[in-house]
Amino acid sequence: MQTVSMNVNGEPKSGEVEDRTLLVEFLREHLRLTGTHVGCDTSQCGACVVHVNGVSVKSCTMLAVQADGGDVTTIEGLANNGELHPMQQAFKDNHGLQCGFCTPGMVMSAIDIVNRNGSDVDEATVRKELEGNICRCTGYHNIVKAVHAGAKNMGG
Repeated sequence: MQTVSMNVNGEPKSGEVEDRTLLVEFLREHLRLTGTHVGCDTSQCGACVVHVNGVSVKSCTMLAVQADGGDVTTIEGLANNGELHPMQQAFKDNHGLQCGFCTPGMVMSAIDIVNRNGSDVDEATVRKELEGNICRCTGYHNIVKAVHAGAKNMGG
């Protein structure tokens, strides 16, 4: 067992973990931040995407000890004083979800896509970069529409 410490959603957090504890396990089981979902256990679905030091990461592929000393943002850390992040609002406004299971990972990935590509990101780029996120309900059309709307709102 070892102690890990990190800023999670802007707050210092720490806990005792085994060396093999995945970041997603630490977030869900130790910190009770259950918005980060475990969908496949094989790093293929993207339901577990969080931001580590500002970059999207599938938290089922990263050990908690690897995030030690870092800054982690989960879906719970996006809203500000009860106001949804522009990307969250865009998913709501554009019906970019159905069951909602993939939505946290989609939103976190979408924010990273916009941060890297800018608010004028094209549809082909959005579709290509969302390939690591699986949705079993929507057919992706409204997700892509939501990412574009969120991108515009993030860009100012």
